[in-house]
Amino acid sequence: MPYPNPRSVLVALATPFALPAFLVLLLTISAAWGEDTNMDTTGYTPRAVILIIGDGMDDQQISIARNYLKGAAGKLLLDTLPVRSAVGVLTVEDTVDGRPIYVADSANTATSIATGAITSRGRIATTAGSDRDLVTIIELASAAGYRTGIVTTASVTDATPAAFASHVNFRLCENPDAMVDIHYKSVYLGGCPDDLKANGGPGSIAEQLASSGIDVILGGGRKHFEPQIEGGSVPVSTLARQRGFQLLTTKQELSRVSPPGRVLGLFSAGSMPVRLQGQNGRQAEEAEPSLLNHLHDYIGDVTLPAPMSCEPNPEANTVPSLREMTDVALDLLAHDNNRGFFLMVESASIDKQAHERKPCGSIGEMEQLDEALASALAYADKHPRTLVIVTADHSQAAQLVPAQSLFAAYPVPIYSPGMTARIQTPEGSLLVVNYATNNFSHEEHTGANVPLFSNGEGQGRVPAYAQQPELFTIMREYLSL
Repeated sequence: MPYPNPRSVLVALATPFALPAFLVLLLTISAAWGEDTNMDTTGYTPRAVILIIGDGMDDQQISIARNYLKGAAGKLLLDTLPVRSAVGVLTVEDTVDGRPIYVADSANTATSIATGAITSRGRIATTAGSDRDLVTIIELASAAGYRTGIVTTASVTDATPAAFASHVNFRLCENPDAMVDIHYKSVYLGGCPDDLKANGGPGSIAEQLASSGIDVILGGGRKHFEPQIEGGSVPVSTLARQRGFQLLTTKQELSRVSPPGRVLGLFSAGSMPVRLQGQNGRQAEEAEPSLLNHLHDYIGDVTLPAPMSCEPNPEANTVPSLREMTDVALDLLAHDNNRGFFLMVESASIDKQAHERKPCGSIGEMEQLDEALASALAYADKHPRTLVIVTADHSQAAQLVPAQSLFAAYPVPIYSPGMTARIQTPEGSLLVVNYATNNFSHEEHTGANVPLFSNGEGQGRVPAYAQQPELFTIMREYLSL
């Protein structure tokens, strides 16, 4: 029979303020249609969307990585894509009529991309103030018979992947033991009591993923699947097996996977190890002004952080790379599939390493993203009805600053008031990266536009400037949801 068009049934579900009751309807539709993704689709050309998110990947991070990995005159694969756009990031206070906030976090920005709604920081696919669940692009795609997948180098319960497949009011509610009164070093951070199953909620992020209809979930976060399910006596990982997932925990197990089947891969306790690290574990450091310079800014001298190199992180060899996970996900999603799929791929630690002022780590994770992009483009070359989008959720703290100040001719000790890393590049030059958003242990996000790149399928679909919720619309319309 011809494939049914779900638009008339799902139009209400695509609104930013869809009620939880609609989710029940969506899951019912998904169960009916999702049982057979290989139904007769005569006359239908399968479509796919591959969304690649570099967490914190702004133009500063891209430029830093390009200079180190390819040289000043070189190009990343990212730079060769035919469509480039700018994306405005939108955030509001956590009230029904919230005023704008100009710097976002990964939870609310991933929610914007995944649902088309603007929400407040920390929220996972829920509305600001009113705390209503928002239908995600993965839920819509699954209901329409598409296969779906999530690949990340973070925990699969982390904010970005979570926003595509779960609903809680606070991003740290990642497992059944972290739902109420979440503390860190005696500091109260929040909780999700209304999301407890006992209170009629969907449960923790891990439980929602384990119960989901997603076909492929690959990344870190094993520790979040070890606690017992709420009100039960088995761990979340057992729930996932009961719901049809094959559970993988090692790089070797991933290499042996073959279609068909649903797969949950958890290759590290938390976020996966990064590819590169600073020499001897170094990160950005403060300059050391002399005593005379402390007395007056224009006298004395300053000692800058010693140059360092980037070196491989041996722990990265113990887990699959982002490209290896992407390749497996593409293989599983595309196998004997006449409908198509939606896949979200995240290089998460561009952001996480920038928070820790570790530019070498961010550079290595940019390289991982570029490699995953190569796999996505190779797939798209063989399957022309494939939209590949590469973007970021928000901008980050790192800045590329001069190795020698423009004002060095003046007899004044000039140095950054923040922390800097002076990195020796393969070209023999110094690449200087600065972090200066605060005086805390971790840097913060910034509020600039983020880039968006696309393959040829984005031409005529991706505008020169878009607001982040529009990305959801672009993807939804491409899949005719």
